[in-house]
Amino acid sequence: MHPSIPAPVPPATASAFTPRHPRALVPVLVSLGMLVAVVSSLGAPLIPTIAAEDHVSVSTAQWALTVTMLVGAVATPVMGRLGDGPYRKNVILTGLASVLVGSFLAALPLGFACLLAGRALQGVGMGLVPLAIATARDALPPERARSAVATLSLTTAAGIGLGYPITGMFAEYLGMYAGFWFAVATAAAAFLATVFVVPKPPHRPSLPMDYSGGLLLAGGMAALLVTLAEGERWGWGSVPLLALAAAAVVLLAGWVVHSLHSTHPLVRIRLVKDRGVLVANLTTMVGGVGTYLLISLVTRYVQTPTSAGYGFGSSIVVTGLLLVPFSAASLLTGRLVRMLGRAATPARMLPLGCLLSLASLVCFLLARSSLWGIGAMMALAGLGVGVTFAVTPGLIVGGVPASETGSAMSFNQVVKYIGYSTGSALSAVILQAATAPGAPLPTNDGYRTAGLAGCTAFLVTGIIAVVLTRLRTPASPSVVTVRRGAPAAGDAARSEAGRP
Repeated sequence: MHPSIPAPVPPATASAFTPRHPRALVPVLVSLGMLVAVVSSLGAPLIPTIAAEDHVSVSTAQWALTVTMLVGAVATPVMGRLGDGPYRKNVILTGLASVLVGSFLAALPLGFACLLAGRALQGVGMGLVPLAIATARDALPPERARSAVATLSLTTAAGIGLGYPITGMFAEYLGMYAGFWFAVATAAAAFLATVFVVPKPPHRPSLPMDYSGGLLLAGGMAALLVTLAEGERWGWGSVPLLALAAAAVVLLAGWVVHSLHSTHPLVRIRLVKDRGVLVANLTTMVGGVGTYLLISLVTRYVQTPTSAGYGFGSSIVVTGLLLVPFSAASLLTGRLVRMLGRAATPARMLPLGCLLSLASLVCFLLARSSLWGIGAMMALAGLGVGVTFAVTPGLIVGGVPASETGSAMSFNQVVKYIGYSTGSALSAVILQAATAPGAPLPTNDGYRTAGLAGCTAFLVTGIIAVVLTRLRTPASPSVVTVRRGAPAAGDAARSEAGRP
C-alpha cells in the first residue's frame, strides 16, 4: 500500500458505525442523488426559454447548463477529500446549503448574470453523490450496501427523467423560474432529512486540503470549457483561443503531476493504476461526452419550430416527457445487470453498454422524424447508460481501500462531469457552427454532424472498454461489492471484491 494512504477503519470501529434510523438512510441518500440529478437537469430544457427571456444567444444560454457541470467538476474532489475525514456529514450539509442558496438566486428574475451565479452554486451539490456512496459503504451491512451503492450510481442518470418533466411542467404553466423555486423546497427538505438521518462517519484522521491542486483543476477546467464554448465566436485559429487551449493543457497536466507528487493530493491519481479503476474512469468520461451531447441535441431539436424545416415545435413539457424512457430504462437495466452479475463480467457488459449507446446515436441520425422514434431512441440510450453505470462503481470500489472510497468515487464523478460539460459545450459549438450569420436556428445538417460526433465518442468508449477489460483477470468484479473492515490493498482486497 502506498505510504500516504491512511489505514482502513478497524473492523470493530466499522461495525460500531450504525445509523440512528437505518431504514430511512437509503431513501435519504437516494434523495440526495435525485436532488443532484434534478438540479443538474434544470438547465437543459430551459435553454431556448432562457435565451428568449434574458435576450442572449442560445450558445450563451448553454452556459446555464455548462457552468453547473464546471463547478461540479471542481467541487466534487474537494468535497470527496473532506468527506474521507471526520467531517463528511458537515460537508454534505454544506453542499445542500449551497444548492439551496443557488436555487434561490436562480429563482429570482434578475437577469442572466444572477441566474448564472445561482446555477454555479447549484453545481456545488454535484459532489453529494460520492459522499452518499461512501456513507452507504460505511454505514450499511455489505449486502444492503452493495445494492445501495449500485442504485446511487444510477441516480444521476435516472433523475434526468424526473427533472426534465418537472422543469417542463413548471416552466409551461408557472413560468421559467418556478422550477428553481421547486429546487429551493427540495433542497430544504433534503437538508432537514440529512440532519436527522445521516450518521457521522467513522473516526478517521483528517487530511490537509490540497489548495494548489484545487486551483490547478479549477483553472484547467475553466480554460477547457471556455475554449470549447467560445471557439466558434472567437475563431478556432485565433491567438487568444489557442493561448487559452494551451493554458488548459498546461494547467490540467500540472494538476496531474502535482497530484502524483503530493503527499495529500485532492485526488489520489495513483489509485487509477488499478486497471479496473482506469477503465471505469475512461469509459465514464468519454461516454459522458456522448450522453450529454445526445441529451442536449434532443432537447433543442424537438423544441425547434417546424418552420425551420425540421423539429416538432414541442413544448418544454413534451420535451421533458421524451426523456422519461431514458431514466426508466437506465433504472431497469441497472437492476438486471446486478442480477446477472454472477454470469456476466465487465469485459462483456461494458462494451454492451457502449454498443447500446452507440445504437441510440445511430437512431438519432436515421430515425428522428417522429416523437415516438425519439422516445424509443432515448430508451435505448438509457439501456446503455444503465449497463455502464451499474458496472463502473464495482470496478472502482473493488480496486481502492475503504478509506479512499469518497476520493475515488469523487474522481469518477469529476471525469463524468468533464464528459458531461464537454458534451454540453460541444453540442452548442457544432450547432452554432451550422447556424448561418443572422439566422436564428442551425441547419438540419448541424444535428447530423453533432450526431456523428456522439457516435465517435461511444465508439471510442467501446474500444477502450474492450481493450482494457480483456487485460483484467477473470476474478475482476462485475458488480458493486462493498467491503467494511477489509484489507486496504493488494491481492486479498481484490480477491474479496470479486466474491458475490
